[in-house]
Amino acid sequence: MRIIMVLVLVWLVIGAIAAAQRGYFGSEPGNCADAGTIAVTVLAGPLNYFGVNPKITDCQLPQPSQ
Repeated sequence: MRIIMVLVLVWLVIGAIAAAQRGYFGSEPGNCADAGTIAVTVLAGPLNYFGVNPKITDCQLPQPSQ
């Protein structure tokens, strides 16, 4: 179980490095699509270095009830 936790941690660290190299942490996300792109880039982990370039182009947040 410990090995799996270490592998998941390493996977996410590699994804965070890829997001940093793309400049995603330079400023606050402007909208939910930017935040989603950062999240899926981190989750994609090492796949970023094999050509995966995840992008979220549009997202709809639920509106508060009135």
